[in-house]
Amino acid sequence: MNLCTDQLAMLVAGPDQLMSVSDLALDSDSSAMVDRAGSYIINHGRAEEIYVLKPDLVVAGAYSDPATLGMLRRLGVRVEVFEPALSLDEVRDRVAQMGDVLGQDGRAADLLAAFDTRRDRLRPAQGNNPRAALYYPNGYTLGDETLAGALLAEAGFDNVAEELGLSYGGAFPLELLLMTAPDTVMTSPARPGKSRSEDILVHPALASLREGAAGLTLTPPDWMCGTPFALNALDVLVAHRAEILSGVSE
Repeated sequence: MNLCTDQLAMLVAGPDQLMSVSDLALDSDSSAMVDRAGSYIINHGRAEEIYVLKPDLVVAGAYSDPATLGMLRRLGVRVEVFEPALSLDEVRDRVAQMGDVLGQDGRAADLLAAFDTRRDRLRPAQGNNPRAALYYPNGYTLGDETLAGALLAEAGFDNVAEELGLSYGGAFPLELLLMTAPDTVMTSPARPGKSRSEDILVHPALASLREGAAGLTLTPPDWMCGTPFALNALDVLVAHRAEILSGVSE
């Protein structure tokens, strides 16, 4: 009933162990496992529809509706809650936690071995740390105390949000972004017409800034949740840093 636990469960669960995932797992703008999610019963995070499936266990996120979780518990359903992962080390912890609650420690261990091997291969080369800005709809940014910020740091970037005291994130006015003059601006894909909050991503001033600096368009499903798919984002970041240091940009 939560996008991130849905994906962890799909990765770790044994055959026929997982019954249902949330409708968010089918959203290609946020889910990295859309194809696999289609093979499960889809729920919408409501206690009534989950209870009638007669699950032995419900895995939820820390920000799942507490009223729903409370109702399921009162109905005798075991509920396990997962905190969001704010670093790659915490991604490992969540995979191990899912293995524990599903009784699939072996499958989790195999995933973690592959995760560690790939992570080691993605260690960035020595060199300067380019200054990077993460820029999202409504002019929002994320700092180092987030998974996105942790990915930037691991890839060898300095996050300009830290220069502004935004360790957890916050509003980043476009004027201030222009003044900070980062080496690269990383944005989520512009989706015109989705909402007015998206308009800032196609603002002429932002386009002008990206012409004079390196730029990167993020793939949200790899950044959204603390799952092994975060290494896809790290892979792209490490390559982007190498391009910047070699004097090549988009």
